[in-house]
Amino acid sequence: MDSSPTLKEFFASWEIFRDPVLAGMIVGATLGYLGVYIVLRRMVFVSAALSQAAGLGVAFAFYAQIALGATGLLGSPFAAAMAFTFLAMLVLVREGAERWISRESLLGAVYLVGSAGALLVGTRIQQEAHDIQSILFGTAVLVRSEDLGKLELIGAVILILQLALGRGLRFASFDRDGARIRGLPVKALDATLFSSIAVAVSVSTRVLGALPVFAFSVLPAMAGILIAPNVRIAMVVAALLGGIAGGVGYIVAFLYGWPVGASQAAVAALITAVAACIRVGLGAPRRIPMTRAPETERAEAPSVVTKQES
Repeated sequence: MDSSPTLKEFFASWEIFRDPVLAGMIVGATLGYLGVYIVLRRMVFVSAALSQAAGLGVAFAFYAQIALGATGLLGSPFAAAMAFTFLAMLVLVREGAERWISRESLLGAVYLVGSAGALLVGTRIQQEAHDIQSILFGTAVLVRSEDLGKLELIGAVILILQLALGRGLRFASFDRDGARIRGLPVKALDATLFSSIAVAVSVSTRVLGALPVFAFSVLPAMAGILIAPNVRIAMVVAALLGGIAGGVGYIVAFLYGWPVGASQAAVAALITAVAACIRVGLGAPRRIPMTRAPETERAEAPSVVTKQES
């Protein structure tokens, strides 16, 4: 007799699974929206490096608690994840850094230090080894209500910032010269965007793990860019698709016994593949400009798809 879990059993235990499903949907929607900036600004591996830095911060906090008896902020996984993420972000976005070493090399260094450091620190705290693996690969099944509350707060703050500053953020991101000519504070807007990404990645990594965080930062945005006519709509579509991937991915993990993070990443990848098929099926061009906006859209945001050159 087949004893595989069913959807009926899943929803019968909804009280148990509600918080992790909602957490996945909130993270997917938040990072899906921000991911459009990440993809179009060619910062894809920034989110991977930041998520690994956050993982190292969490591992360091566990080590500080167990080996050093640290309490308060020093022993807080959330505080450590945020601190390490912001430190990595400062290294990656510092102006003039490319005079000495390429941005790709810096990304690789941050990623390797974060992932290797978390594993090395994890070997020193065997009692938290499972939690370290959850942070790196997203194998956590349950989410505490206080963690869900943090995600809700972060998502709400980022939504408010986007509603208040969205036009300026898009302008500064995709037409920097035009933004400067119009007197917009480009550096301040960049700092706001990068801070939003850093906070979202650090908190999400602590709750869900680095793998699904990286997936949500890239794949829903790619899908939105493929099927939306402009950046504003792409952001909304990416948020919706990211939320779907986060929720459906958890259900798939329950039904098939797969790791949660890997299931959420796989669902996000499947959604992106479907979006690519739709793009091809419509016979529309697939060329995506990353920085420069057409004149008709420059005041708001760049067009996602342009006509192919003949």
